[in-house]
Amino acid sequence: MHKIAGFIMSKKFIPVVLVLTVASIFLAFNSQGKGGSEDNPKSKYAKVLRNVGILLEEGHYSPKKIDDAFSKQVLDNYLKSLDDDKSVFLQSDIESFKKFDTKIDDEIHGSELKSFYAINEVYTKRRDESFNIVRDILSKPFDFSVNETVQTNRDKAAYPKNETERKEIWRKNLKYAVLSRYVDLLDERDKNKGKKDFVAKADSTLEREAREQIKKRMERSMNNKKNHESTDENFSGFVNAITQLMDPHTDYMPPVDKRTFDESMSGEFFGIGAVLKDDDGKIKIGTIVPGMPVERNGEIKVDDEILKIGEGAAEPVDVTGYAVTDAVKLIRGREKGTEVRLTIKKADGTIKVIPLLRDKIKLEDTYAKSAVINGSHKVGYIYLPEFYQNFQDRNGASCSKDVAKEVEKLKAENVEGIVIDLRSNGGGSLSEVVKMVGLFIEDGPVVQVKSRDEKQNILSDRDKSVLYSGPLTVLVDEFSASASEIFAAAIQDYKRGIVIGSTSTYGKGTVQRSIPLSPESESPLFSDKNTEDLGALKLTLQKFYRVNGGTTQLKGVVPDIVLYDRLETLKFREKDNPAALPWDEIGKADFKPWMGAANNDAVINAAVTQLNNGSVFSKIKENVNKLEMFTEKEYSLNINKYKEEQKTVKGLYKELEDLSKLTKAINITNAMVDEAVVNAVKDRAERNKQWLKRLGSDIYLDETVKVINSLIEQKATVSTN
Repeated sequence: MHKIAGFIMSKKFIPVVLVLTVASIFLAFNSQGKGGSEDNPKSKYAKVLRNVGILLEEGHYSPKKIDDAFSKQVLDNYLKSLDDDKSVFLQSDIESFKKFDTKIDDEIHGSELKSFYAINEVYTKRRDESFNIVRDILSKPFDFSVNETVQTNRDKAAYPKNETERKEIWRKNLKYAVLSRYVDLLDERDKNKGKKDFVAKADSTLEREAREQIKKRMERSMNNKKNHESTDENFSGFVNAITQLMDPHTDYMPPVDKRTFDESMSGEFFGIGAVLKDDDGKIKIGTIVPGMPVERNGEIKVDDEILKIGEGAAEPVDVTGYAVTDAVKLIRGREKGTEVRLTIKKADGTIKVIPLLRDKIKLEDTYAKSAVINGSHKVGYIYLPEFYQNFQDRNGASCSKDVAKEVEKLKAENVEGIVIDLRSNGGGSLSEVVKMVGLFIEDGPVVQVKSRDEKQNILSDRDKSVLYSGPLTVLVDEFSASASEIFAAAIQDYKRGIVIGSTSTYGKGTVQRSIPLSPESESPLFSDKNTEDLGALKLTLQKFYRVNGGTTQLKGVVPDIVLYDRLETLKFREKDNPAALPWDEIGKADFKPWMGAANNDAVINAAVTQLNNGSVFSKIKENVNKLEMFTEKEYSLNINKYKEEQKTVKGLYKELEDLSKLTKAINITNAMVDEAVVNAVKDRAERNKQWLKRLGSDIYLDETVKVINSLIEQKATVSTN
């Protein structure tokens, strides 16, 4: 929080903070006599909305004008977030909301907030009506001999004109879900026919069981929605319908989400040391972390059900029907030693209230770890799931320090090359990525950053030492984003190593900072330490540029060697979001490419030629493109036609599975120094075993190892000459 406070009190943001403070004073005085904001959510919501508007207009890197046109976009955005498949609202509802087309911008600027309450009231009513429709439809058998179709992607469809049309949308969607399960049950019956003690059930029985299973799944989903969609949660959605029109990464975070965000960045949080799981709608203990409060207590066991969660002596919350993520939010806390009370139902039916004191929990699965690949050459492998840094504790977790430790381990193993795996790494700390690039290059610029005022900064590695100077590859995919893209881009621009992966990385080239919406809590003008927490705004303030001048925004990083994967055709990258900021470029930074970079080009050209000549990845591309044809089509609800369609789809998926299997597993082991540590605890040893097994069958890692082997051999040839 001290870093955030320092940032928002800097010269650049003092005017914004002052405006926020004045706005808060005005709203506070304006609500006097009507109850404080704790008793009056409308006052709180008005503060949040006004402060968000100020930060967007005064602080966002590239703000859109908040006017009538923007207001209409907000309305469309919010309605889509509530009812993305157009099965809840009626067309008459949408018409009634049009009166807010030109009002939401005024509400952001201080007018009375009416749109949210009106929409939320109608939505809650229509949602509950939809739940009744679902129950009614699933109470009656379906006829799968009828020739009709369903369009599962209703993005371009109209809202239902009346109740009859709405019921028909739900009927077809539910029929499709039941048909899918019914066909699975028929297949299971056919496979087991003739087996001893197997009782073949009638078609009508299997149809009823399929409906009951879908009904159970829908009931669970509906209960989760009811529990999750409080007025506060829906208001957060309304605010984010505003913020995400500026760009996809500007988010409003209510207090509990702000804490979760900080935890994800640091890799640490205060909790009880148990992983929760959903077991048929019940929240149960999945695994227990050794040495943490749950294990030390001794009374709680795996598969115990959690009925209620209470903060100390306060009234506990009944979590029946809650999603696991919402239950986790209640269990986690801000400080070590605070008490949480769990009402637990044991396997024998007994119910106990068990108090636990929170302790610091380290998210070990988010930390860097390494392994050794044994083959024609000994290759080191480092997995980094995110660029973490504990901003609250100078001595806390740091990915650059951890990666440096893993490099030292691998050097002690005498590896001849290193693979850095950044697949599914969504980014994190900017300062950490600069330090991490510095482990592999001599001093020089790593990334350029431009602010709203056009001011440009170059963030550089100033340490001339190089921790590792051998052959290097970086493995990425379409989920590698932000800091991952900066790292990959720097390695690519310096020609320090070879970047390998899907057609491009995610394309997030913007910088966000978390700014509290309660400026009085940071301001000397206020002495009240009990000021209500309004949450924070994760605000886009800057844009990243590579040292070669191009931004990583929108286009991402295109690997030197492309390995086509199964998710290429899904539209979830930055470029697929209409609110994304554009690609552009600035001048190059002054940097010197890595000595011996010419060897990289020869290896890249050879690998690309080989991959283009009928490789397994070319065949994966073929099948993925064929499957893409099935995503936008209408699906038959006639059982015979459905089976034919599924036969084709399953055949393509089976081919993809076969293509994705290695004929010979990679020989991958832990470094010698890690053996005792990973095997000290049974649960940790099992997770490690499964991790190595997954890596051993990874065709993308296998291809990357082939590339780094070529780099090693090129290096040996040059040294000999």
